[in-house]
Amino acid sequence: MYTTEYWDAAAVFLSHNDAVLATLIERHRGERLSGSGDAFRTLVNAIVGQQISVTVASAIWSRLVARFPRIDPETLASADPQNLRLCGLSARKVEYISGLATDFLRDDYSPDSFDRLDDDAVRQRLCALRGIGPWTAEMFLIFHLHRPDVLPLGDIGLHRSAQRLYGWPADEAPSDTKKRLAELGEAWRPWRTVAVWYLWRDLDAEPVVY
Repeated sequence: MYTTEYWDAAAVFLSHNDAVLATLIERHRGERLSGSGDAFRTLVNAIVGQQISVTVASAIWSRLVARFPRIDPETLASADPQNLRLCGLSARKVEYISGLATDFLRDDYSPDSFDRLDDDAVRQRLCALRGIGPWTAEMFLIFHLHRPDVLPLGDIGLHRSAQRLYGWPADEAPSDTKKRLAELGEAWRPWRTVAVWYLWRDLDAEPVVY
């Protein structure tokens, strides 16, 4: 469950079912999804990236890692909020990260603790934590649990990439783009994670990792 052993089969399936993806898969041959390998780090990184551009998020994350080389619950639970703010985090995100660190010290969020949970149950468990919404839970499903069929309809980067690659209007309402993505994603099942990753990959100079 926690590997991308399905990747090659998914790439073949998607290439046969979507001409745009066939081009992307050939362009980025040999590349595939990877994550940090750490549940807490994945969620903190996703919180940093909430509602801001990839470029800005990357800069804040770099400052956070430089100031706190150990991104773990013990370190961030005891961190001075002002030191977190100096990394470029908003006051609200500092609250979220500090609270998340405390939650991780109290409960088990190892991959084994999610073994018997389907994707919706994982979302429900994570969204019960302060600062974790559907998008952040989906980043966890994709980058940490490597679930194969996740479609983050609210992801702005995914919207931008799909609009460019499929010729959709760049100025249309987000709700319309979500509807288009949901419909298109039906042809990608059961490998929507893989399709999404290739759309992300073509948008950024380096692969996105959480």
